[in-house]
Amino acid sequence: MADSLGLVERAAPAPAPQPDGPPARSIGSTVAAALPWAVLFAALPAAWWYTDVPAGDVLRYTAYWSLALLLPGTLVHRAVRGGRGNLPEDLGYGAATGLLLELGAWIAAAATGQQHLLRWWPVPVVLAFAAVARLRRHWRVGPRRPLPLAWHWSIVAVLLLVLLWAVAQWRLVPLPPVNHTYYQDLLYHLSLVQELTRDLPFQLPQMAGEPLRYHYLSDAHMAAGSMITGIPPATVLLRLWLAPVAIITVLVTAGLARGLSERWWAGPLAGAAAGLGMPVAVNSAIADGAFAFSFSSPSQTYVLPLLVLLGGICVDAVRGRPLGVAWALLPALGLACAGSKSSALPPLIAGVGVALLATWWQRRQVPWPALATLLCLVAPMGVGYLLFAGGGAGTLTPQAFAFLHAMPQYRETIGAGAGARGGGLLPFGLARAGAAGWLFAFALLGWWLLVQLPRLVGMLILTGPRRADPAPWLLSGAILAGAGGIWTLHHPSLSQVYFWLDVLPFGAVLTVWLFTMLRPRWPVAVCAALLGVASYLVVPLMARPAATMAGWAGVLGWSYLRLAVLLLLAAVIAVGVHALLGRRRPDGGGRRRLAAVALAGITAALLSASVARGVDGAVRYVQVAPGRQVSVAQPSTVTAAEMRAALWLDEHAADDDVVATNVHCRPVPTTVHCDARAYWVTGLGGHRTVIESWGYTDAALAANGRNGLGYVRQDPPDPARFAVNERVFRAPTAADLDRLRAEYRVRWLFADTRAGAVSPELAGLAQVRLVSGSVTVYELR
Repeated sequence: MADSLGLVERAAPAPAPQPDGPPARSIGSTVAAALPWAVLFAALPAAWWYTDVPAGDVLRYTAYWSLALLLPGTLVHRAVRGGRGNLPEDLGYGAATGLLLELGAWIAAAATGQQHLLRWWPVPVVLAFAAVARLRRHWRVGPRRPLPLAWHWSIVAVLLLVLLWAVAQWRLVPLPPVNHTYYQDLLYHLSLVQELTRDLPFQLPQMAGEPLRYHYLSDAHMAAGSMITGIPPATVLLRLWLAPVAIITVLVTAGLARGLSERWWAGPLAGAAAGLGMPVAVNSAIADGAFAFSFSSPSQTYVLPLLVLLGGICVDAVRGRPLGVAWALLPALGLACAGSKSSALPPLIAGVGVALLATWWQRRQVPWPALATLLCLVAPMGVGYLLFAGGGAGTLTPQAFAFLHAMPQYRETIGAGAGARGGGLLPFGLARAGAAGWLFAFALLGWWLLVQLPRLVGMLILTGPRRADPAPWLLSGAILAGAGGIWTLHHPSLSQVYFWLDVLPFGAVLTVWLFTMLRPRWPVAVCAALLGVASYLVVPLMARPAATMAGWAGVLGWSYLRLAVLLLLAAVIAVGVHALLGRRRPDGGGRRRLAAVALAGITAALLSASVARGVDGAVRYVQVAPGRQVSVAQPSTVTAAEMRAALWLDEHAADDDVVATNVHCRPVPTTVHCDARAYWVTGLGGHRTVIESWGYTDAALAANGRNGLGYVRQDPPDPARFAVNERVFRAPTAADLDRLRAEYRVRWLFADTRAGAVSPELAGLAQVRLVSGSVTVYELR
């Protein structure tokens, strides 16, 4: 089956004689190439300002990215790996490298207590490249390999759509103080950003004195940005950090795709598929929403540029290309990925392992570069587990069909009644299902695989001449490992999904690489792509059926049929257009060529339908009214007055002061077995607490299912600590206050009458410093 799909690479043309020096570009073409980037660089600050970021913060954050990340990162990346021959890709790879360098500077500042010097970390780097003669050449692009004008306009179009998606997220989340219900994970990350502005060793801000074990390096990036610019952490988290990181991810992904395929147009296409693509749902009532970027999970988005940069270096390494000093980037990026998202590195390691085995099998000799690459990744993963693992990372357990827990089709049928029970080698409902239940589960698995075809179809590249190349084996292995992780590992909060989300850029790159090898003519690709867009915009949305197995089975049947029709029509249209073009310009190839044309049509339709769904979702969210003041009567709402009190505390308390609070739950009132994920006192208040919320502690996650309760409703992990904390507000005594001061270094009390009763006697034992709505802030004497 060496070429059953017609995957034939074109012979490289004979090189034309090149004039001395780089090719000259006219002033007009240079301006035309720079114009789209000027639009992007104007649109980004405008989007921040439009979503209520003060103009001064916009200017400071723009300067921070330009001078503290882009400039030093680009210089270092050019010195270590060489330039890309064009400025946009140099800046994209340089920004990703800058993120890595910033982590090193941040940890040095945290270890020495010199955070006030953090803003100056790029200075020695820049001075070295200015002073050392051998390094000065890296201020220039280097040997120029300019990209076509169409590349600049198309990649910027993709980036503007990614920015549109970011604006859609921002419009739904107002900046504090405001009456609003923030997603709890955002507040949790905000509390970590606040904690990471302090010295090592870091503590769990919700339980002072407990070590912080979590993949928190995304929060370290935001903490560094806040400390360098002086911008409030809430503004950095809720507005500023997201779009630049997403834009850099698209640029690095586009660069990887262009480098592998050697086609300029592969870059924008892969960037769109990675940054905007979603599963092909054909408007089924059973639709998966896997999207690479996540506003509510900063760790997921932040790790992507680092992971794609690392993946590109691994590709060079397993191919046996000399890396030189770039070998040092492998363990450094590996540790950065492990500390940013615990699910990021294992699929890539699996991919390198697959490439190693495939190369060894084909060549019958040990591929030492691939083995060295594997070791350079396994070691930092182990170190990362020791340093960062926590927050639930250790609660993964093997379970076949684990992702069924995320599907309402399962939960409403064979999984009904499972409650918080999630352990075991099989899901609770499936373990007790009959033949019909198993058939239904396999049908759901099959449907998930089909809607993920835009990320999976690229593995067909291994059927052609590229199967001797370790690179597609690496990417395919990573993709399969990500898919395997989501279906064979169970996490109480379904966090195994991140194994899959982390490899989506690799799936996009591999699919686009396959598409370039199929060599479709442009009319063929355009017609098939238009069909894919129409399948999303024109096909009516399915109605949700009755919550029964028969109802959902009917929807599954119609969904399979819709997708089959789409794929068949795409193949027929592609072959038909190819045949019409062949009458005027035959290209030969016979049946194998027609098979390649049909596959090209299917791939084009899948990619366009995937991107159309992502773009349409962003447009729809932008059209939604922005986050507004909500009724204080809603129990889960945190009021503007409560937020003002927390922000006042952040401003007036010393950095290492500890706070005692009676706020623990969502909704705000404290009850037995409440949802213990408030996080706004530590997040907005910016200080460690005796005990605030414990829903994401390792103890709570490990107890998931105990007494039939989910992990967020478990008892406090330290009952004695919780008891004395509550007594201080309900029945305060001087002895209890002295104990909090002596054992936990408490200096402040944050009492909210919405959370529970507050004794009037407290005012006689501590000084009232602020009253804001339902909150009174006390300072211990």
